[in-house]
Amino acid sequence: MPMTFGWTDIEDIVLALDEAHPEVDALSIRFTELRKMIEALKDFEPEPGQNVNEQILEAVQAGWHEERQEQAALDRSDPDPDEDEDEDPGYAPNQPFR
Repeated sequence: MPMTFGWTDIEDIVLALDEAHPEVDALSIRFTELRKMIEALKDFEPEPGQNVNEQILEAVQAGWHEERQEQAALDRSDPDPDEDEDEDPGYAPNQPFR
């Protein structure tokens, strides 16, 4: 991440929000509150004259939600799928063929 970031640095904002507010559901935040959260981020420094609009806040909200979804998918996945290969016997018929 760069030293500072502004309104157009959506990915940097998303990562900083995710780190600063792991307990927050991105889709439950109103834009007014989201804007305050972004402006309070440690490395957030918008360029002079750089404005925020609804489109930017929507992009941040969607990116933050997507980041959480990706993290949840990684948390659910097995880090080494071949590790437990021998524990699963696989298919076995109920009664052997005679």
